[in-house]
Amino acid sequence: MAPAVDGKLTGLLAATFTPFTAPLISIYSLDYPLCVNKTCLVSFPVNGTTGESMSLSVAERKVLAEEWCLRLCFRPQARHAVEIGADGIAVISPSFFKPKTAEALRQFLQEVARAAPSLPFYYYQIPSFTGVNENIEELIPSFRGVKFSGSDLLDFGQCVSYSQPHWSVLYGVDEQLLAALAMGANGAVGSTYNYMGCYVNQLISAFETGDLVKARTIQFKIQEVLGFDVGVNKQLMTEVSGLFLGPPRLPVMPCPPAHAQLTGLSSVS
Repeated sequence: MAPAVDGKLTGLLAATFTPFTAPLISIYSLDYPLCVNKTCLVSFPVNGTTGESMSLSVAERKVLAEEWCLRLCFRPQARHAVEIGADGIAVISPSFFKPKTAEALRQFLQEVARAAPSLPFYYYQIPSFTGVNENIEELIPSFRGVKFSGSDLLDFGQCVSYSQPHWSVLYGVDEQLLAALAMGANGAVGSTYNYMGCYVNQLISAFETGDLVKARTIQFKIQEVLGFDVGVNKQLMTEVSGLFLGPPRLPVMPCPPAHAQLTGLSSVS
């Protein structure tokens, strides 16, 4: 799968890491965007969960977005995304004062979208982190889809069932991608695609050609990279790419290289 001519997101999107020189001082690697651009992928969400966005200041998020747009020559907080030429914005639910109803969440999303009405707007559903699992049915004019990062495939299937033709329904649990494809996912966003993008594209190709044995074999191999952990995935990216991305920020703990190798490097290889 690949990005469609009409701008609908499909295929794999590598959720990007944020390089740090130290836990409290960030620096943006000149080589990282070029490195992941070689992993058979063309779309890179920035400032998400993998990028530790909730541990960044607003100023740092802006610099990071600007650097990615600059380094990859893309047309590449909402108003700033318009100013730097971003392709779209994705918004996560508030997780401290949680919206108690779908209507409260809808109003919050609408307020953010009004700051960038010309940009495609995506809702980032990740209840395991936010504790919010409300269904959104009637959204905003610029709404273009969902990144669904929950393991409930029944809920995900309902998202696919009720989606409009011009929406993108993207799946965010790397370990269950094959099941999501069977349910109708248009594509996927994940941290492991930074270093396994070409490999996972083989899974998608096998699924699309009906070779489920090969697709399952690849999926099971990916599952050996156990669970989502920013520290482990960041260290794996460092080991595979040779780039120094620095440690994650607290409270995320760094992963010793030996543990990363034991956890998943053999699967990546």
